[in-house]
Amino acid sequence: MKQTFDITGMTCAACSARVEKATRGVDGVKSVAVNLLKNSMEVETDGSPTTIAAIESAVDKAGYGAFARPLKDSGAAAGGSSTASRAAQARPVADAAAEAKRVRMRLIVSTVFTVPLFYISMGHMFGWPLPSFLTGDANIMPFALTQFLLLLPVIFVNFKFFRVGFKTLVHGAPNMDSLIALGSTASTVYGVYALYKIGYALGAGDGASAHMAAMDLYFESAAMILTLITLGKYFEARAKGKTTDAIAKLMDLAPKEATRVRDGQEERIPADDVRMGDILVVRAGEGVPVDGTVLEGSGTLDESVITGESVPVEKAPGDTVTGATVNRMGWFTMRADRVGDDTTLAGIIRLVDEATSTKAPIEKIADKISGVFVPAVIVIALGTFAAWMLGGSTLEVALSHAISVLVISCPCALGLATPTAIMVGTGRGAQNGILVKSAEALEVAHGIRTVVLDKTGTITQGTPSVTDVIAAFGVDNARLLEAAVSIEGRSEHPLARAICEYAREQKAYPLLVENFKQIPGEGVEALVDDRLTFAGNLRMMEARGIATSEVAATAQRLADEGKTPLFFAQEGALLGIIAVADTVKPTSAAALHELSAMGIRTVMLTGDNERTAAAIQHEVGADEVIADVLPQGKEREIRRLASEGAVAMVGDGINDAPALARADVGIAIGAGTDIAIESADIVLMKSDLMDVPAAIQLSRATLRNIKQNLFWALFYNAICIPVAAGALSMWGVNLNPMIAAAAMSASSVCVVANALRLRGWKPKFTVPVLRQATAATDTPSAHAAPSASEGTTDALTSVDPILIDSADAPKQKEITMEKMLHVEGMMCQHCVAHVKKALEGIEGVEEAVVDLDAGTATAKMTQEVPDDVLKAAIVEAGYEVK
Repeated sequence: MKQTFDITGMTCAACSARVEKATRGVDGVKSVAVNLLKNSMEVETDGSPTTIAAIESAVDKAGYGAFARPLKDSGAAAGGSSTASRAAQARPVADAAAEAKRVRMRLIVSTVFTVPLFYISMGHMFGWPLPSFLTGDANIMPFALTQFLLLLPVIFVNFKFFRVGFKTLVHGAPNMDSLIALGSTASTVYGVYALYKIGYALGAGDGASAHMAAMDLYFESAAMILTLITLGKYFEARAKGKTTDAIAKLMDLAPKEATRVRDGQEERIPADDVRMGDILVVRAGEGVPVDGTVLEGSGTLDESVITGESVPVEKAPGDTVTGATVNRMGWFTMRADRVGDDTTLAGIIRLVDEATSTKAPIEKIADKISGVFVPAVIVIALGTFAAWMLGGSTLEVALSHAISVLVISCPCALGLATPTAIMVGTGRGAQNGILVKSAEALEVAHGIRTVVLDKTGTITQGTPSVTDVIAAFGVDNARLLEAAVSIEGRSEHPLARAICEYAREQKAYPLLVENFKQIPGEGVEALVDDRLTFAGNLRMMEARGIATSEVAATAQRLADEGKTPLFFAQEGALLGIIAVADTVKPTSAAALHELSAMGIRTVMLTGDNERTAAAIQHEVGADEVIADVLPQGKEREIRRLASEGAVAMVGDGINDAPALARADVGIAIGAGTDIAIESADIVLMKSDLMDVPAAIQLSRATLRNIKQNLFWALFYNAICIPVAAGALSMWGVNLNPMIAAAAMSASSVCVVANALRLRGWKPKFTVPVLRQATAATDTPSAHAAPSASEGTTDALTSVDPILIDSADAPKQKEITMEKMLHVEGMMCQHCVAHVKKALEGIEGVEEAVVDLDAGTATAKMTQEVPDDVLKAAIVEAGYEVK
């Protein structure tokens, strides 16, 4: 069982390492992940209340506080949302804001007292005017006491550093606060010692000694250390707040109210009060409160907040709607199916929150370094003090160098390097429809060498559709479709449903059907309008003596393209062929091309036969295809490929779940099954394969950012510690403790600021790719018979594609002319591809836009190309130009 704890008192990576070590030592704890950024801890326990109490006690003994969050209300799923769960999700956002507010108040108070303290202590060096009661040898004691009194409020408001720092030091686990507390305490104690020296000197009448002691009070150093560290903490807290923006924005997407229909009356209620089965009304401009099903009316929904797609989707009765999407147009009623923590939006928030609570492998290295870093710094500071004293320096000089080493070496930057980048990266991914379920997956994805893709439902649409309609000689398409929709309307086969759907779109309606029979292994037969009709494979036609020689070559070609040709005959004569296939998704080929451009091998894994698989491979450009693989064999193939390098598996079905779990990174298509999504490490909400290379790019960008953060954090300490210790003193280079404190604060702010650069991340592809909305998939109407329009004209065609961001894409040449040609013979998307390729192969043609429905091809040219050349290219491709 997973239990989340809120941790108090953590300030650096050494703290998180200490808390983790203390928790691991408790019996019943299986795994621990401490998040310094969110001040939380995820623990896998045996679920025993005794174990929870033991964890809280162990963390308390380590010098920190641990408080178990209440578990999700078991009744939340059936009823409204769980208040405890929502509070838990909001906690990082609220905590970041509250911490920034608290630190801001401490900073204000510290500044108010530190500025006059600095002015008084340093005024004599710069000739600044001071009040008369603070000047002259006679006023040395008021001069010193005033500084001491100004320091006390600064220590008071920043006493947290001392309380936590010395507590962890006593427990043998010093942290960043320990270094600050030691440095500030040393400065303050030395200042108090100087006060006694002043009093003793004045009592003895030794004004010179009293004056000398008053010049080395160090009260201003203690105050400046605390104030500058607090300033850095304030900027750090503000930056941390920005890293939780993703969760905050996601939570703000959900509508706060809903309109419920009860007993025929509408009532406005809080969205949290919606229960499963409630009937809700959604008007134009309103957000959908929860996930559900449309019952009445229709609407045009903007689903970009969930899927990232900007194209609105039409919704009608029976369609599902997702909470937080916006109804741009229309009115409908809906049934609430999933509410509270079971909605899609709640799931996304939960995934992002869980991902930022896990640790990437690289972060564990930083934790190990931090675990020994602070004790090592204390030893270095003591060694520095001893070396300067043995070298004959004064106590003031030795103390100054030792304090500088303490305050400049705080491992804040080291502890923030990884979690800030992980949080910003996963949040940015969520905004782009890429849900990363763990920090480990985000890191591992950068090293992927092979991407294995399931075919059906991943590369292809997953549902069959009509691709070609070829009528026999003397038969028109209308008669063929009329017979097809009549006889196939009685069949439950998926191919039959695809044909019927297509025929209805072509306005073909069924006739009277009688004596319907299914012939195993062949097809179906029936009386259609009293005429004996057959629909099936070639074996069926041959068994009934129906001549198919005129379409034999065409049928073979269709089969070679991975399509299933179905023969239709009536009264002993062939009517024609209708080919059905699982068509490739619009962006599949571009996604595989992009992966290849990134140096990643692509492998298509399918249970289909080799011929069908080879056809799809040729269409999308996969590097390798593995066909005839049973579901249990997919996991075995992933294991084999993993021996050659890191492997990502992309799938959507139940049979993909074992392979997704076996792969180094499992990537589930968002429209896939719940089991596949549960087994995966990354979920693509848009069900678009272009998000596979985008996810890998996000991983690479995040890991690059982490490495930059770690480098600067370690490089900073490697350079600054020797300087603070006085390694360059012989050349006149020294670090005053105040400057050291400012430098330490600046390092933490720089690391967080660098992580925030990921907020501007966008996927960048090598070429512009036409990205169709998920709703605008290939429709059967795209395969209609060609238009009978005539003539060749110059025309301007408006083309408004949705382009994936591609800042690195090559710029196209300027289009100076367009010509439209009317093409006959195009019957499917393959025909479109052939015509497009033929035209774009002509010098001077920059792009060809082919419209299958209109039967037109528009050549966009950078220079004049004769009509005859354009026509000849199309004719050579096997089509006609009227």
